[in-house]
Amino acid sequence: MMTQNHAVIILASGLSQRLGQAKQLLKKDGEPLIRYMTKLALATQPQAIIIVIPEDNPSIVSAVTELATQHAIIHTVTNLTPETGMAHSLYLGIEALVNLDDSLVNRVLIMGIDQILLNEPHLIELLAGQQTVVASGYSSLRHWSNGQDLDKTADTETFKKDIIGLPLAIDYELLKQWQASLTGDKGLRYLIRGLSSSQISTVNEHQLSYDIDTPEQLTYAKQQGWLDT
Repeated sequence: MMTQNHAVIILASGLSQRLGQAKQLLKKDGEPLIRYMTKLALATQPQAIIIVIPEDNPSIVSAVTELATQHAIIHTVTNLTPETGMAHSLYLGIEALVNLDDSLVNRVLIMGIDQILLNEPHLIELLAGQQTVVASGYSSLRHWSNGQDLDKTADTETFKKDIIGLPLAIDYELLKQWQASLTGDKGLRYLIRGLSSSQISTVNEHQLSYDIDTPEQLTYAKQQGWLDT
């Protein structure tokens, strides 16, 4: 299925301020979303899984504790300053991976937890790519919802027609080189833009355009049966 040994970093330390509740604990198929996504990561047979979580949320810790007990490759890292942005969470994830016995790892799969229609075949396809970065390509939320404006307050980034982003697979050595440059909320995307066209490829999956940021989006997702009511 895959020709390269890989690790997974799951970025799950967001504070979900626009949503008003922890998106990590939203339920899909009877499980907290963070646990559901960790199981997807496990299905790719990685060498290690690093989950970056926020502090002071015992429910989030509890949601992954049982899986971590069953699978020694799962490790959690606490982000003490999640408000500084996603790039810092990734920095912590890389640091945790480097501190493990990572000699077998040559690719890293980076994923979030709120792309609720993400599936295992898409992750497998990302990992099967040979380019330095194999990223997900998807269209705007407006396209996915068939024209219905679910979130009138969303920033312009959300409604770009073509997005290249998470989840993605990246060469581990390059990721370590980039670690020191990861600051703010758009560090990785900025660095990827500097690659040549021969170093990056995309796997298109329009379902990934639907993530959960607002109460309106959550309501719609429940109506569609994408999340449990």
